[in-house]
Amino acid sequence: MTDASPNDRPSASDPWADWLEQRRRRLSRLTLGPSVRRIGRVESFADGVAFVSGLPQTRLNELLRFENGSLGFVTALDADLFGAILLDDAGALEAGAAVEGLGETARAPVGPGLLGRVVDPLGRPLDNAGPLSVESYQPIERDAPSIIDRDLVTEPLETGLLVIDSMFSIGRGQRELILGDRATGKTAIAVDAILNQKQTDMVCVYVAIGQRGTAVERVIEVVRARGAPERTIFVVAPASSAPGLQWIAPFSSFTMAEYFRDRGGHVLVIIDDLTKHAATHRELALLTREPSGREAYPGDIFYLHARLLERAAKMSQAKGGGSITALPIAETEAGNLSAYIPTNLISITDGQIVLDSRLFAANQRPAVDVGLSVSRVGGKAQPAALKQASARLRLQYSQFLELEMFSRFGGVSTRLVQNEITRGRRIRDLLMQERFALLRQADQVALLLALDAGALDALDSSGVMQLRERVPDRLNRDAPEAIQACRSGAPLDEARQSALIRLVTDLALEIAAGKSGAPT
Repeated sequence: MTDASPNDRPSASDPWADWLEQRRRRLSRLTLGPSVRRIGRVESFADGVAFVSGLPQTRLNELLRFENGSLGFVTALDADLFGAILLDDAGALEAGAAVEGLGETARAPVGPGLLGRVVDPLGRPLDNAGPLSVESYQPIERDAPSIIDRDLVTEPLETGLLVIDSMFSIGRGQRELILGDRATGKTAIAVDAILNQKQTDMVCVYVAIGQRGTAVERVIEVVRARGAPERTIFVVAPASSAPGLQWIAPFSSFTMAEYFRDRGGHVLVIIDDLTKHAATHRELALLTREPSGREAYPGDIFYLHARLLERAAKMSQAKGGGSITALPIAETEAGNLSAYIPTNLISITDGQIVLDSRLFAANQRPAVDVGLSVSRVGGKAQPAALKQASARLRLQYSQFLELEMFSRFGGVSTRLVQNEITRGRRIRDLLMQERFALLRQADQVALLLALDAGALDALDSSGVMQLRERVPDRLNRDAPEAIQACRSGAPLDEARQSALIRLVTDLALEIAAGKSGAPT
């Protein structure tokens, strides 16, 4: 047998031989055979809603791809037509355009690669930081954990805000509604709660629904500058985005959060806000010709938010022991808590933090109304040391508010009443807290113990502010063992309580005597 001639073998430098070999390899990997595609037609389109015919096997919430490449999902089924909501800009979509059923529901990306990123509800990056590293895609609509899979809420979620941590403590796995009029500091409380998780193991998910782009940018900048952005996911569906994208935003965020919960992690989800989400649902329902009810909302608006917030829970140890804590935000009009959406959310959640516009205008911030706010679950999770120190706080403050109201009609009758009013004013001054000036549990315990002992009675408002600013450094220097004791979750013995009271009392005397060098 003779060897082949060199002319019979392709030259290594022959580009056409290389090109032919590559095409042969690509063709060998192709699977040849028939393919089935389900195609329908757009009958009418307007305001982000398309009515489609010709897909009889379409299911509710199924994803569709339109001729121009836009995605949508099915929300209403009729005998001959079904209504679909677009998730992208419609562009040049017109009646008669082809529609393909994809045979699956909307899915959101999950995985550690989302941490620190800004994405839309479908997981498309918005931060110009390159493609996402996605572990998998999960349906945005998932069943809430069953009762047997849940556990008691026993671990605290500290916000760093004295008025909330002392009187309306929140636990991991709780759903606490933040409720108030426009521009009363609702988002500020939620952002402070995110910032306070900087030293914890908690993952945070901030969901912006129908917000202005500039407002969302400010939140992202604050978290990046003061918080832990490497453990935060920003899901953004601004007011300029498609209504369908705003509608799926909270569901996508819970799917992203459940990835970490199922692996034993703890997640805080901020939904800003559900009032705009309800308005979007009403808009889409009216456009798809669903029957309307109270305030023109469709009848399933309660179920919509109930099935969403039920996904927040503390899981049992058999399920990993993780948790999702939800802080949904809702807006009221003129402080009307009996409106349809606020009453729905109050009945769904485990408590509410109500903000008062009059308190906000009086510069009392956070403007929390202690009479209307409540936490039905978090008290069981409040740290023992903080529960000791704040046992009488809410009662004393409520009595002061009544005494202050009656004292406006005449002079104060007795010295005892005057002392009560003085103590109440110091409580109010102490509860006023600037943004980003967060307090640790040990700082809160020390201040509340000194308040109850009367150490703050001699200070004015500016003196209380100086005291609150200087207590953390003084504790770090003179009482590190008290800080460790508070972190342990055990109650403080009398000796440690007395030491904290003496420390804060000495600092208060320095401030009162003008020995402090801190700026006012």
